[in-house]
Amino acid sequence: MNDFFQKDIISIRDLGKENLESIFSATEKIIDLESNQRREIARGKTLGYLFFEPSTRTRLSFQSAMALIGGTSLGIADVSSSSVQKGESLSDTVKVMSSYTDVLVLRHTLDGSSRFAAEISQKPIINGGSGTEEHPTQAIQDLFTIKREKKNIDGLKIGIVGDLKYGRTVYSLLYGLGNYNVEVHLISPEALRIRSDSAYDIKKQLSYTESTNLDDYIDDLDVLYVTRIQKERFPDEEEYTKVKGSYVIGPDMLKKMKDDAIILHPLPRIDEISPDIDDAKQAKYFEQAEYGKYTRAALLGLILNENGF
Repeated sequence: MNDFFQKDIISIRDLGKENLESIFSATEKIIDLESNQRREIARGKTLGYLFFEPSTRTRLSFQSAMALIGGTSLGIADVSSSSVQKGESLSDTVKVMSSYTDVLVLRHTLDGSSRFAAEISQKPIINGGSGTEEHPTQAIQDLFTIKREKKNIDGLKIGIVGDLKYGRTVYSLLYGLGNYNVEVHLISPEALRIRSDSAYDIKKQLSYTESTNLDDYIDDLDVLYVTRIQKERFPDEEEYTKVKGSYVIGPDMLKKMKDDAIILHPLPRIDEISPDIDDAKQAKYFEQAEYGKYTRAALLGLILNENGF
């Protein structure tokens, strides 16, 4: 039975451990399939993308994923070249695009945008990032990377460092980790701790520590998940200036880590991970980006095929 057929993917909170493990199994299958078999999964199907916020990896990852399974893609990558510039509403844009396509991925600056789109779309909606809320397919990609690289998620010690207030990938990852037995340490400047409203919900599923000092945990972590300080989400540039460069993962920090630890980052990075460690065996952020293509291909395949693939 395929629980994902024609399903909206709005929040990682809508997915339990069994759902996540089903996606991971489908992803492994996608990786193992011959290319001619993959291309049958979405033959004749079209992905529509609506990106009202700049993105490189997420949009290209979805397009690459759809091509991998034999489908095509069309959509809006730049709001300035769309009818939105003429005043067209999100509602009308979604309705029209859903009539052209089989599944839609939406990225928008407003909180609640994907859930709103799901209410009016004729076709399944995938949240490609909504305001400061969530980025569920990034969390699926992150969790799959951890499982594939570490063989298991349960029992791991995971440190999440950087912008925990504005980083929507962090919230989706924490909600996803709530399905597993893990030890989580949140490290950030005082001003960038996770938001109290979200912390209340997260603590229902997951216990964690909070600190400003990465050195307290670095030598004991199995996974170090690094996020950039997101300048574009700060209401005041002076506040951004105070915290930028708070944490930099370079050769000195790498020496303190366990040999079999892994370093992840949702990308793009600015200066929080030194390029000097890109070739280190712990550095898995580029593999993580590649896994995004496969996890999204698996998710699209499950949404588009009633009996799976």
